[in-house]
Amino acid sequence: MDRQIYLDNAATTKVSETVLEAMLPYFSEYYGNPSSIYRLGAKSKEAVTKSREILAETLGAKENEIYFTGGGSEADNWAIKAAAEAYASKGKHIITSKIEHHAVLHTCQYLEKKGYEVTYLDVDERGIVKLEELKKAIRPDTILISIMFANNEIGTIQPIPQIGRIAREHGILFHTDAVQAYGQIPIQVDDCCIDMLSASGHKLYGPKGVGFLYIRKGVKIRSFVHGGAQERKRRAGTENVPGIVGLGAAAQEAAATMEERAKRETALRDYLIERMQKEIPYTRLNGDASLRLPNNANFSFQFIEGESLLIMLDMEGICGSSGSACTSGSLDPSHVLLAIGLPHEIAHGSLRLTLGKDTTREELDYTVEKTKQIVERLRSMSPLYEDFVKKSGQNRE
Repeated sequence: MDRQIYLDNAATTKVSETVLEAMLPYFSEYYGNPSSIYRLGAKSKEAVTKSREILAETLGAKENEIYFTGGGSEADNWAIKAAAEAYASKGKHIITSKIEHHAVLHTCQYLEKKGYEVTYLDVDERGIVKLEELKKAIRPDTILISIMFANNEIGTIQPIPQIGRIAREHGILFHTDAVQAYGQIPIQVDDCCIDMLSASGHKLYGPKGVGFLYIRKGVKIRSFVHGGAQERKRRAGTENVPGIVGLGAAAQEAAATMEERAKRETALRDYLIERMQKEIPYTRLNGDASLRLPNNANFSFQFIEGESLLIMLDMEGICGSSGSACTSGSLDPSHVLLAIGLPHEIAHGSLRLTLGKDTTREELDYTVEKTKQIVERLRSMSPLYEDFVKKSGQNRE
């Protein structure tokens, strides 16, 4: 199969040509250590500073509030663990949601073993946190609220400004995992009352293995990696200069193209959703119909197994996902889909298709046609579907 249609941009994106060109000189020409005092090192330090400035500008933040990390998962770990440690004297209660990325959920579970208490908020059928439930969960010993900006599986965008204001009013730190949202939709940290924000380069046509954590000035977050004075003594280790340069270039490009890209991807996304729901019976769209990322479409097809669907789509040259890339090897149903109320048998039949800046309408037409054929084939082999059809026929008589 020579054809390849890539519809898994929530898992990762290809590095754009602009980003790659920006990175290349820092592998072999300007390879100095930013911590050194000679000119070659100064060139690298200058590039790191420039990227920091770009990232800060995209968020309406200050340059000294941006800290580079090895990716979004590290940024999530740093924000939650360091905040828990720094504010333990005030309390040991943390609030998050049941649909967070595992980088947040597993970190919270780790802290529970250390004596912290965590409240995992329910979400509604669209995957949105209920603000009244959040308010009820707040206690005198609550020190941190961590709610993702937009969900990585179903694309639902949370009411982050309202959540931020609630946290601020109660004197509680607010962290948001914005790995899926950053570069896709506008984010201003002051408008949203965000104290900490995690992001990753490879979700916005930048390189893998680099991300950042925004930490509002005044937040008492301690060092996460010890051993050196890098990142203002908060994260030791020689900086990944090419990666940082690539992250800055990707963020700059994403900011410049965001409005046009979002409009285009939203139109294509809605076209895909309409065709899937109209042409494949017993298909459900997961997540909010409009309060979702521009490029995200997540479906559940009754009476099939999602893993089989993915394998057969791959044989047709289509790259999709059953949910989070971090759990794609698991046979367990998505914790996100279970949290929005789907039964196991329907959650198992899920398909996440996430568009990119190069996705075409023709590619989506091809994807819909192949998905229709595969779903029909899988259902023809399903005893459950056969029983359902028989019962439906009897009910009509």
